[in-house]
Amino acid sequence: MRPALRLLATASKQGNFLEAGAPTGLTGLYTHSAPRSTLLYLYSSTLEKLGAHFPESSVYRQSTEALTRHRMSIVERVKPAGLSDWQTRVQKIVDEHPEAFRKIPITTQQGTKEFNIVWKSSAKEGMQTAEWDDEVPGKSTLEGPRSEEEQKGQVAKMRRDPVEEHRVIPRIEPEPPLSAEQVQEIEGEVGSGLIEEVVQVAEGELELVSKLAEAKVWEDLEEKPVEGQWTYFERDRHTPTTQAA
Repeated sequence: MRPALRLLATASKQGNFLEAGAPTGLTGLYTHSAPRSTLLYLYSSTLEKLGAHFPESSVYRQSTEALTRHRMSIVERVKPAGLSDWQTRVQKIVDEHPEAFRKIPITTQQGTKEFNIVWKSSAKEGMQTAEWDDEVPGKSTLEGPRSEEEQKGQVAKMRRDPVEEHRVIPRIEPEPPLSAEQVQEIEGEVGSGLIEEVVQVAEGELELVSKLAEAKVWEDLEEKPVEGQWTYFERDRHTPTTQAA
C-alpha cells in the first residue's frame, strides 16, 4: 500500500529516479535525498554503540543486533550504478578526514572485500558541492521551559561558530542515487513501509540505544523488588472450583 501511495504522488513525473523532497503520499513525509548512505550510517552507528556499551548477555543487544545486521545486509546488496567509480574518486578525501567520514568494510559472497563510505553527522554538509551554501535542516525543538541540563546544551549551541564549521568540512560529491526500482527492492525486502519510514525507525533505534546505554538498563535494580511485585493476577490452579447446584 505504501509504495502505491508514492506512485500516485509521483505519477506525473518521468524518469527512473525519485526526486528528493517530492511527496511520498504520506502526510509530512518527503522523498529522502540519500536513503542508502543514511541507513548505512545509522545501522553502523547502532551496531557500534551496542558493541561498546551493552554486554553480550543483553537480550536487547542480541535481538537488536540481529535485526540491524539483517536490514544492513539488504541495503548493502543494493548498489546504485556508478558506486565503485564514486568510491574511487572520493577515497582520498575520506582517508584524509576520518573525523568526518567512515569506511564500512564488507565481504561479498564471492569473498572479495568491498566497503561503503558513510559520513558522520558532522560531515553531512560535505555531501554537497562547493557551491552549496544553504542551511542544513535540523530537528524541530519543543517550546516551553528547559531543564538545567537542556539550558547547558543551548549555551553550547550559541557558542558555536557555524561559519567556521561550514568552512572546514570537506566537500565530496553525493553518493550515486538509487533508482526507483532499487528503492522498491529495498522496501520489499525490509517490509516496513517506505524507505523514508525505515530511515525514521533507524533514527529512533539509534536514539533509543543511546538512552538505554546511558541508563545501563542491563544492571540490577538499586532497590530490589519485593516478593511478588512482578506477579500479576493469575488463577490459582490449586483452588477447587465450585459447581452450580
